[in-house]
Amino acid sequence: MTRMAISTSRTASMQRAVVVGGWRTPFVKAGTDFADLDVLDLAKVATAETLARTETAARDVDEVVYGNVSRPVAYHNLAREIVLALGLPTNIYAASVGMACASACVAITTAADHIAVGTATSVLAGGAESLSNVPITYTPKLARALVRASQAKTLPQKAQSFADVRLADLAPVAPGIKETSTGLTMGQSAESMAAINAIPRDAQDRWAMRSHANAARGWEDGRLGLEVAPVYRNGHSVTQDGHIRRDTTLEKLATLRPVFDRAHGTITAGNASPLTDGAATVLLMSEERARAEGRTGLVAIRSYAYAAVDPADQLLIAPAYAIPIALKRAGLTLSDISLIEMHEAFAAQVLSTFHVLEQNGAGRVDEDVVNVMGGSIALGHPFGATGARLVTTLANEMRRRGVQFGLASACAAGGNGAAIVLELLA
Repeated sequence: MTRMAISTSRTASMQRAVVVGGWRTPFVKAGTDFADLDVLDLAKVATAETLARTETAARDVDEVVYGNVSRPVAYHNLAREIVLALGLPTNIYAASVGMACASACVAITTAADHIAVGTATSVLAGGAESLSNVPITYTPKLARALVRASQAKTLPQKAQSFADVRLADLAPVAPGIKETSTGLTMGQSAESMAAINAIPRDAQDRWAMRSHANAARGWEDGRLGLEVAPVYRNGHSVTQDGHIRRDTTLEKLATLRPVFDRAHGTITAGNASPLTDGAATVLLMSEERARAEGRTGLVAIRSYAYAAVDPADQLLIAPAYAIPIALKRAGLTLSDISLIEMHEAFAAQVLSTFHVLEQNGAGRVDEDVVNVMGGSIALGHPFGATGARLVTTLANEMRRRGVQFGLASACAAGGNGAAIVLELLA
């Protein structure tokens, strides 16, 4: 049973939110160049760059809305920490949001809603993820013992707090990307989607190779470099995304062994998105304010939609249901869309989404307009940041090509999906 979000209708007094600009850090493999940075370090770089490049004074920002998935214990509200760490005015309202891989989509549409109803005219929205530094938890027995020890008054009482703790309780609980409701990993769910929708291994590898080729071309011709801010660490700078395989071939991809179903599976490290560190920030304004400030190349949030499916069925297929809703709310059809940025959790998920869209009557996706500068398979996927990358890249390419309508979409854990329709304004 698919359940779909419903938005209220726009009134004449509502303001249209526009994307003024967005920048991000390079996206790099977890455990490498950004291993000693946390989500706040990365978010500061992306946000400061966005303020500087858009020539926006800190005092002119009304709100910050930021996404993060693997949230450090130290940051109860990452968005607020960004405000304080960058020395922005302390009266700026800031809130953190989370919807797994679509977290930054939620941040952006939340900001757009606040602009629409007039509670803000300028909002920084985005997300960050450091999968090099995921919070490590203890076993429940050890955690309770530590709490008791912290409350004990004397040294013998502290020691007694650990009386029931055994050696096996001392090992930390390894982090994992599993569905609480099903116990399945995202990769296992993607294998199921590939089987249900008859997506063969060679089609998945073809899509993965396409992602790498388009990403390499986007860097070589300078388009991707224009939206990436360098990160300076220990006397050197990180300036480019770290996952792109410029020399990959179908033959090389075909040699990789399946990861989640070693006997019969089709999902490999080559046709799935890698664990990634990075951050991305977008500046949104009301159209009225942006035009009053003389800003050009405005791209509006024309509509958006969220949908959800049963995680035990096709975990990552919800964008196939969110996209038609967003298009209907925009008064458009799939044939009106000239560019699409779709999150690539797995090649199987992307191709399954195409299949279900066509099967359900939404139309056939023109692959040539999808992820024209690569997707998450090649660029990487910092969970909380990907939605802001999608919107930034889409808006920039719409401006370059002069196309009126674009679509961004992302699947997310829990069976959720997001779709955002953008419009280039005259």
